Amino acid sequence: MKAAFLAATATAAAALLAQPAAAQEQGRVQIKLLGTAVLPDGEISEVDTDLVGLPATLQTEASDNYVPTLAIEYFVSDNFSVETICCMTQHDVDGTTGLPGAELVADGKLIPATIMLKAHLDGGWIKPYVGAGPAYFWWVDVDTGAAAAALGVTETSLSDEFGVALQAGVDFPIEANGWSLSVDAKKYFIGTTARWFVDGTKVIETEHKLDPWVLSAGVGYRF
Repeated sequence: MKAAFLAATATAAAALLAQPAAAQEQGRVQIKLLGTAVLPDGEISEVDTDLVGLPATLQTEASDNYVPTLAIEYFVSDNFSVETICCMTQHDVDGTTGLPGAELVADGKLIPATIMLKAHLDGGWIKPYVGAGPAYFWWVDVDTGAAAAALGVTETSLSDEFGVALQAGVDFPIEANGWSLSVDAKKYFIGTTARWFVDGTKVIETEHKLDPWVLSAGVGYRF
């Protein structure tokens, strides 16, 4: 599933860039360099396996992260575009109630592969837009948290998952030659399954809501 999603994304991007000159005349490429705050939830929505006797009040949260983001956008027409983003974020998962402050997952590295279909609205000199599209959360590395390791956990995993994202933002042109300022907000609807193992035996499995807000601001150049 992961390979198919990435292959489809690459194929779509190649097809857009390979459009003939006539198609290029009605659309442009915009590249944005953004500072991004990734603000996930991380709460437990269901406990599927518990061989260790977790506290009945156990709840968790995922840490926020702040990263640079590169967005590449192709304008199919003046009012419609396709956008993808490139970044990697890193998160811990800690206990809030039941095991307050306990680090259960450490340094989970996530690639949020996303394709947004955007509609650009008529706002005069400003350029507001809304968008929606599919997303795939790909965990490329996950470490066991210190508290879980102290209890004998030897391996931790977070499942890769598909979901959807909604988007709204505004571009503020600052030069006639294509430069702009941009603010952007995305809301993802996506979760993950966390699993903890002791010497190959799964001892805990929990479902988590991630559903992050992803808030960005930066500069763009359209050409």
